[in-house]
Amino acid sequence: MYGLADCNNFFVSCERLFRPDLNGKAVVVLSNNDGCAIARSNEAKALGIKMGQPFYQFSHLVSSGKITVFSSNFMLYGDISHRVHATLREAVPAIEIYSIDEAFLDLSGIPDERLDSLGHYLNRLCMRNVGIPVSVGVSHTKTLAKIASRLCKQYPKLRGACFMKRPQDIEKVLRKFPVGDVWGIGRRYSERLQRRGVATAYDFASLPEEWVRSQMGLSGLRTWLELHSVPSISFGEDPEPKKQICVSRSFAHEITDKEELYEQLSQFVAMASEKLRKQGSVASEMNIFLLTNRFKDTEREYSRNRIERLEPPTSDTFAVLKTARYAFDRIYDGHIPFKRAGVVFSGIIPENSLQMSLFEPASAYGGNDKLMSVIDSINRKEGAGSVVFASQGFGGVKMNREHLSPQYTTKFDDILKIKV
Repeated sequence: MYGLADCNNFFVSCERLFRPDLNGKAVVVLSNNDGCAIARSNEAKALGIKMGQPFYQFSHLVSSGKITVFSSNFMLYGDISHRVHATLREAVPAIEIYSIDEAFLDLSGIPDERLDSLGHYLNRLCMRNVGIPVSVGVSHTKTLAKIASRLCKQYPKLRGACFMKRPQDIEKVLRKFPVGDVWGIGRRYSERLQRRGVATAYDFASLPEEWVRSQMGLSGLRTWLELHSVPSISFGEDPEPKKQICVSRSFAHEITDKEELYEQLSQFVAMASEKLRKQGSVASEMNIFLLTNRFKDTEREYSRNRIERLEPPTSDTFAVLKTARYAFDRIYDGHIPFKRAGVVFSGIIPENSLQMSLFEPASAYGGNDKLMSVIDSINRKEGAGSVVFASQGFGGVKMNREHLSPQYTTKFDDILKIKV
């Protein structure tokens, strides 16, 4: 059996954790630069706030006091996520972290008669230890477990946990579950299936296996088998290393100054390099890009980019920044105000499988490994940006964050103060 623990309205729940006065009230968390809604409480959803809705369209509700908004505080959310996952890891044989607010649970070896009570126990445990409401779905496969966790959010009477075991219960759920909401069925396949008359998960599971295999390939077949209670998606406690890493942000204002713009790009290059090291990888190709404001009606959208090879493949921030500067100097145009920049690493391979070249000195491989390790360690302990490279400057990423909450759990100055 598999489980899925899914934090309810996670970003909102993190904000409410330190603002209990907002329980039962409409709360929205905004994207970078306070652009649009990326998380909504149930009360905000009831007011008609849509996922991805631009902030300016409902800012009047904030002014009137009907909605409280927060800028995205990912340092806080990441730390709370770690605490939830640590709590789950102590209670089950193994977990597989799927996203910041979801984790699959390996429940092998636990008797079926204990699984329903285990789901409710995990729900209470996360609330007691961390203060975050979690919906726990349990079933024969990972896909069915995700469906079961969705039911918890739709039906409060389930009290935070749903155990789907009996075939008749599974069929009843699948007959009402929209095919577009099934894990593994993307928007393109969903539209295609609906044109064929496939509206629910049960309709999809009723399709011939041969048709699914020929029309949707191996991934579609795995989903089909999972809906038939046949485990087909493997469980791994360690997430698969990413094959591509992108770090990109929009700025609070348009930038034309060359050094100011490169400072921002250097921030993204350093962040992406750290992500490479975190997963034990190196990259052989880097693409940097600059974009204008696509929301300005008065100007034509414009973009510049340049791809550079990293020889040898590396995750060394020093080496990557040197290449990034070379590429940036060749695409920068001082007459164009840029609103967004970013970097994409590709050609990613495990660091321990790097093939050394006969024509490169040994010093070209991992010469700064110890230094990078020390910098990463300090930044993890003291907070992101505690140690930076000179080209990054000290201003951080220039974003609008007018509604940012304190970093209660990761910054000493923001530790909650209680007056008695």
